[in-house]
Amino acid sequence: MLRDSITQAQKDAMKAREKERLAAIRLILAKIKDKDIELRTAQPAGDDDAIIIDVLQKMAKQRRESITLYEQGGRQELADQEKSELAVIEEFLPAQMSEEEASTAIASIKAELGADSIKDMGKVIAELKSRHGTQLDMSKASALVKASFG
Repeated sequence: MLRDSITQAQKDAMKAREKERLAAIRLILAKIKDKDIELRTAQPAGDDDAIIIDVLQKMAKQRRESITLYEQGGRQELADQEKSELAVIEEFLPAQMSEEEASTAIASIKAELGADSIKDMGKVIAELKSRHGTQLDMSKASALVKASFG
């Protein structure tokens, strides 16, 4: 289970005295705990790993945006810190699909659903997310889906 591997990574980082890695893992665990608290009041959630992957994907997206902004603002030391956190976050994410693999998946889903116009884009994105949501950055995927109807 993903939660267990993150907890184990925290213990390993403590033993190895890896301060930066430990700080990043603690950030991950804090975000997961926030999500757990948020879900207590919501409907019963599904797969624990899927929830954690969703949290990790959001954290990774935030780090990528911050890196871009810091580099544009000439704050390289902050960008480097974000990059090191991003590297730790990405260790726990499943391998992401390449653009070619995503395009192939989109084409097969379009064929299955009989989607032939831009009006069907929502159906295709929903099916893509349900099948491959943990392996795709959905913001990039939606652009690929839109382009496939081009």
